[in-house]
Amino acid sequence: MPQVRAERLIRLDPETVFAFSQTTGSFRLKWDPFISSQGFLDGAGSAGKGVRTRTRSRLGLTMVSEYVSYAPPRNVGMTMVSGPWFFGNFGGGWRFTNDDGGTRAVWKYTFSCRPAVLRPLMDRVGTWLLGREIERRIEAFARACEDPALVAEFRADLRAR
Repeated sequence: MPQVRAERLIRLDPETVFAFSQTTGSFRLKWDPFISSQGFLDGAGSAGKGVRTRTRSRLGLTMVSEYVSYAPPRNVGMTMVSGPWFFGNFGGGWRFTNDDGGTRAVWKYTFSCRPAVLRPLMDRVGTWLLGREIERRIEAFARACEDPALVAEFRADLRAR
């Protein structure tokens, strides 16, 4: 299966970076250029293993995914439950580790396309498109994590809870 990967060094501690990556609602829209909406399903109020989410991309594509791992502040993994017709399967993992006084964020997406007869071509196109998208997304995330005003807003929201 094809895989795309992106990484950045972020000058914040892993605990903060991980929590920032799991934001939802209007705050998530301040940093995530991929989504137009995202929400928990089945009455869940926060992320965790087994929790399902519905994500709508800015391109109008919708995916329901399920957390298959959730280990703050180190990693989170998800797999597609249902989504765009052209994905046979899709999964993603975001890992956060201490690195040089900050956090190394490594994001990976693994997927396969359908129909099978077109898979070789579609997997190559998907690798190119998702490769661009994951780079754009992690870059926006890293910039947001290093924006003092956004970090202050994030920390204020945490204290208010």
